[in-house]
Amino acid sequence: MKNFIYISIIGFLFTACGGGGDDSAAPEANIAPTSPALVSPVDNKLCVDNTVSFQWKLSTDANKDVITYQIQVAKDNTFTQIVKTNEVTADNSSISLDKNTAYYWRVKATDSKGLSSAYSPTYKLYTTGETVVNHLPFSPELVQPAINSVLNTTTATLKWKATDVDATDILTYDVYFGKTNLPTAKVSENTSAISFDVTLDPATEYFWKVVVKDNKGGETVGQVWKFKTN
Repeated sequence: MKNFIYISIIGFLFTACGGGGDDSAAPEANIAPTSPALVSPVDNKLCVDNTVSFQWKLSTDANKDVITYQIQVAKDNTFTQIVKTNEVTADNSSISLDKNTAYYWRVKATDSKGLSSAYSPTYKLYTTGETVVNHLPFSPELVQPAINSVLNTTTATLKWKATDVDATDILTYDVYFGKTNLPTAKVSENTSAISFDVTLDPATEYFWKVVVKDNKGGETVGQVWKFKTN
C-alpha cells in the first residue's frame, strides 16, 4: 500500500512539473524594416563632382535584424535604365557617374530574413560638365490619373510636374494623348500649364506623355502613362 502511495505521488509530481501543457511561445512574426529616408544629394541637386556620395537615414527594424541597403541609380525615373545597384550595410555609398547627365536614385532596406521595405521616394540629381551652360529638364513626373487607373467619367484632367536644376529656366510643355501606345497626337503645345483637360470615350484605354522644354533649347521626353475608362 505504501509503495502504491509513493508511486502515485511521484507520478503526480512528474505530471505537475513535466509540462503537460504546451508552454512553447509562438515564433515572433517578422516585420519589414522601415523605408530609408534620403538625405543627400538633396532632390534636384546639381552635382559638380561626378563621383557622388549618396546618404540616407538608417531604417529601423522591430525584430532588431541586421539590415542591408540597396541603392539604385538610373537614367530614368521609372528605373528601366539602371546604371548602378549597390548593396551596403552602411548609410551611404559613393558612386562614379557620367558627367552632364540627369540621374534618379532610391534606396530600400532588407533584413537578414529577406523581408524588404518599400523603396524610398525617388530623388533627382544632375552631374554637370566643364563646358555645360544649360542642363536639360528632369523627366516629367505623373500627378494624375494614376497609371493603370480606371475612370468612370467622360472627362479627365491630366496633371504632371517637372523641375530643372537651372532655377531661372522657364519650362513649357507639349502634351501627347491618344488611344495608341505611343501616342502621336499633340493635343497641347508650348503650354506653361501643368494640366490639360481631355474628353473620354467609355471602355477605352488611353496613353499620354509630356515633353518638357526649357527656354534655352533643352527638352526631355517623358515616359508614356496610361489609364482606362469603364
